Amino acid sequence: MVALFAFLHHLAAFAVVATIATEFVLLRGEIDARAARTLRIVDAVYGASAGALLLIGALRVFYFEKGSAYYFSSAPFYAKMGLFLAVGLLSIHPTLTFRAWGNSPNVDARQLRLVRRLVHWELAAIVGILLCAALMARGIGFIAR
Repeated sequence: MVALFAFLHHLAAFAVVATIATEFVLLRGEIDARAARTLRIVDAVYGASAGALLLIGALRVFYFEKGSAYYFSSAPFYAKMGLFLAVGLLSIHPTLTFRAWGNSPNVDARQLRLVRRLVHWELAAIVGILLCAALMARGIGFIAR
């Protein structure tokens, strides 16, 4: 069961990264009706994957891994959760923008630059999450109790 939840957690994490990267690539091109529709679909998959990642991660922390005491004594764990929250907050504006564009996007250049920048920051925060996960897995950065 532990291996299954580890697999599901990694699958959801890779889906989150893939969808954010896809948004980044799509936003580099012209935003026409097709691109806007694709962005909405990709963003919905992103939201579902992030929700699954959070749920599966919580199950791993409390039921299927080393136990909550292990994770809650890890500074990288707190940093990882903070970065995950930051990614979620950064994604709100792009999601609302994709929905507002509808099937006939009226894309303001300034608004598009902001959405591109936010998605870029999401990708950067994901790199930080990966660093924290590696530190956590190696037992680096634990808080003395």
